[in-house]
Amino acid sequence: MKIIHRLAIFSLFLAVLSGCEKVWDTSGYDPLPGTESPDDSEDQGGTSDPSDPSDPVTPPGTPPSTSPDYTITGGTITRTVLDNYLSRAITESEYLCNRTHGTELFYGQTDDKRMLLNVGAKFIGRAIYYWGQEKKFGSEGWMLGAKTKVQEYHLEDPDAIFQAAVFEIVTTDVNHVKIPEWVFTAFGKTPEYIDEEKKELRTFNFDNIRDEYGANNGYWKAGTCVPDISREETQMWFYYQIVRYMEVGCEAVHLGQMNLIASMGDSSNGYAGYKKLIDLVRKAAKTKARRGVVLLDAHKNGGLVINGTQYLDFVSFPLRLKEKTNEQATLGAAFEVNGSYYQDNIIGRTGGMPYLLEFDNFGGSGSEGTATSDHFVWGYDEITWFAKLDYTNGCVFLDYATQFLATHDPIGHIQMPGMRVIQFAPGVFRCNDKATGYNDRFGYESKIKQLWSK
Repeated sequence: MKIIHRLAIFSLFLAVLSGCEKVWDTSGYDPLPGTESPDDSEDQGGTSDPSDPSDPVTPPGTPPSTSPDYTITGGTITRTVLDNYLSRAITESEYLCNRTHGTELFYGQTDDKRMLLNVGAKFIGRAIYYWGQEKKFGSEGWMLGAKTKVQEYHLEDPDAIFQAAVFEIVTTDVNHVKIPEWVFTAFGKTPEYIDEEKKELRTFNFDNIRDEYGANNGYWKAGTCVPDISREETQMWFYYQIVRYMEVGCEAVHLGQMNLIASMGDSSNGYAGYKKLIDLVRKAAKTKARRGVVLLDAHKNGGLVINGTQYLDFVSFPLRLKEKTNEQATLGAAFEVNGSYYQDNIIGRTGGMPYLLEFDNFGGSGSEGTATSDHFVWGYDEITWFAKLDYTNGCVFLDYATQFLATHDPIGHIQMPGMRVIQFAPGVFRCNDKATGYNDRFGYESKIKQLWSK
């Protein structure tokens, strides 16, 4: 990615345009070598009004100017094509859900589709999932509605990849989900019935998914557990979800906190449970996935290497920023390189695989507005922190973050914030252009489009 300017000059430019609005002092950021001369007269961006249709940076209806390759053929994807997709990744939580079905009570609407097409998103992350509430898998309306959305979207952009997610939580709701015959067959098992004569299939069993010795039971709240991937019923449950998502049209699946899910015996057994699951998923993808490919990722340093083979396609991490304590009023924050989460867990530690950095959501700290030594940013989760910034400083951060990765570790990509739950009213962040009567649209659509048009 071309880096246009030194951030200090960029911030000064913004300050002049913004009048008396306080803008972050970016001089304390880690230096970004290789930037162009501050005398360069090219437009520095980040100053446009997202609601102004005359905005010269990103006029409405103009597609991004770059034309990377998104070709997937023969059931394979090249590293170049994978990087191209990840360079246009955006989190659009539960876009494929609807008013009735969804964890967060928001869902993709017509304006969200317009935004995604306008900015040129190619990897649409976390587009469908459930955090618990497993019995809703029994609703064919949910799956049919999601499939229809995918098909309609692909009429306008056939290259786009939608990502589903399966997470590190299972609740007793899973006891309501019947196990289809094809799941038993995939695992080499005879279908099991609760009524042989009526051929009524049995349901998944929470007690066969949780750790049998009680580890991580009630981890999230009563009636929940962290699923134990070493147990066959857990593998069957994950397989069921992933195949259902591929049938909807998803070509990528996020596998959550893999270390936690494997901590009850699988990691000490060479990840045999994950190996069996992923081998079966890859096999199913040849006929179930739209182009014969399913991209798998997780929160796991170095990916998942089993017997010398990498079982993931890329990895994902939260931002894990550090507060700039002299900028409390503007909630200033930045990446740290030396002696930091980023250095210790990410840079140079992905086995050469590409990775995404996402604006994570994980709730409030109870110390909002205060710098802490934990994973919160000024007491907020990462997407809520970003939503708290004023528009100018938010643009400064998006410029800074993309430039930071381009300089320090170009195999990494910022997963842009599109739609995600936040911890204050209106309860959801949308990057969409602002519009009268909508308080959940934060106006970063034009900025994202500008960054992706370079």
